[in-house]
Amino acid sequence: MSLARLLLLALALLMSSCGKEPFYQEQAYVFGTQVDVSIYGADEAKARQATVAVMHEFQRLHDKLHAWKPSELSSLNAAIARGKTMQVSPELAAMLKNAAQVSARSEGLFNPAIGGLIQTWGFQAEDFQAVLPDAKKIAALVKSNPRMRDLVISHREVRSRNRSVKLDLGGYAKGYALDRAAAILKEQGIHNALINIGGNVMALGTHGTRPWMVGIQHPRRPGPLAVLELRDGEAIGTSGDYQRYFELDGKRYCHLIDPRSGYPVQGVQAVTILVRGEHAGLRSDSNSKPLFVAGTQGWRKVAHNMLLEEALLVDGEGVVHLTAAMQKRLKFTDESTRREVAP
Repeated sequence: MSLARLLLLALALLMSSCGKEPFYQEQAYVFGTQVDVSIYGADEAKARQATVAVMHEFQRLHDKLHAWKPSELSSLNAAIARGKTMQVSPELAAMLKNAAQVSARSEGLFNPAIGGLIQTWGFQAEDFQAVLPDAKKIAALVKSNPRMRDLVISHREVRSRNRSVKLDLGGYAKGYALDRAAAILKEQGIHNALINIGGNVMALGTHGTRPWMVGIQHPRRPGPLAVLELRDGEAIGTSGDYQRYFELDGKRYCHLIDPRSGYPVQGVQAVTILVRGEHAGLRSDSNSKPLFVAGTQGWRKVAHNMLLEEALLVDGEGVVHLTAAMQKRLKFTDESTRREVAP
């Protein structure tokens, strides 16, 4: 569900580099977004072989985790709706356990169990219609209170104590795929690469003698809000209201739903976090969502609870709220950008 975009600002420079080391890049469209794999310092045949393996893995996960087309996940949702238990793959069982843990740490603000709300708002579709759903239906879905802790996972068997649970891993799958891509590239002997899945970006190694350079998409204008050097093993993820949304009567409704109200979050344009270490890709995706939902009043507390030291939020007026640690990593493209630094 994370549909933010990060610009890979250095690509034009990379392609025109006069260095002797080769540079290879390939793009595709998976998970409903553009994905890019950029590899530095490997010969073309090796880079192409590694990239093909990564793209195949992306497609496998896309097919496995699709929320509304036939997939293992949609089959599980159908079983839950019938009150049945389903045996799932070990991989999906592990994902659901982890997603439940993330949800608990976020105090339910990250909630992949609200697929029913996402569907009702029309965001489980390729194209969105500018139509408000029935308020009574939204209220009923909120009252049914689907939560990840409703799931009962025993080895490979999954059931739910609440039939209103409808899983949508859109805010989780891209990050999981990012970690899988990094593992595959390493297995293929690739040491320097940049992987971008619709705004979730991970760096491996460096681009020659310097770190990879990326930009954080400005939520209201073409081009970057700020740029930073992304170091080996770091990942950055953005959640924004500017890609999957519709407008009605001058108001924007984005795909990021507040599970407490059942309505799209208002007053936030984007959230970006920077993470490193184990499961950095996964965290870059799933951990940005609860900050977005918490909004300007609650984002800092949620960041603290989720051990996120480097984070920023752009509010509805375009003011950038950010941690001191995040400010140290960024170079804003417009120095007049209004900023409020939190401890």
